[in-house]
Amino acid sequence: MPETVAQDGRHTDMSLAEPTYPDAKSNTSFQDGLEFQDFVCETLAKHGIVLQNLSSKKYQYNVGENLQGFEIKQDNHCSRTKRLSIEVAEKSQSNVRGWTPSGICREDNSWLYIQGNYDILFVFAKNWLLRYWNEKKPEVVSNRPTIKSFYVPFDTAIKCAAKVFTLT
Repeated sequence: MPETVAQDGRHTDMSLAEPTYPDAKSNTSFQDGLEFQDFVCETLAKHGIVLQNLSSKKYQYNVGENLQGFEIKQDNHCSRTKRLSIEVAEKSQSNVRGWTPSGICREDNSWLYIQGNYDILFVFAKNWLLRYWNEKKPEVVSNRPTIKSFYVPFDTAIKCAAKVFTLT
């Protein structure tokens, strides 16, 4: 089947059934994200928290990432930079004009926000992150052409997260 372009500018190759992101650093970024999501699910299950992830576009857009309302974000560099990069807006390609609310600003069923990497996971109440953003007014940066985010220092994240899983 031919490649199609969704209304938000996302390119999808229907024969692969997964989105492609022309501005991504890696052509495996979508698959990398799915594998990290599976890692988080496995880690949480070891602690008695079982997630039912939703994988179809329809349910991801209309409900959220999973039935429990957990948003999962991979932050590969957080251990090195000692800060979390909290996403607030995205676009599928750098040449798309407008930004779409995402991460903590996306209106879906999420109420918990899990962010980290294979070494450490932070679990936040989404409303705490929104309150932090609104009260502290950290600078919103766009270090990549398709994502806007702000930073939370590690020391603040460790103190204010509902739970921290140190995995190494």
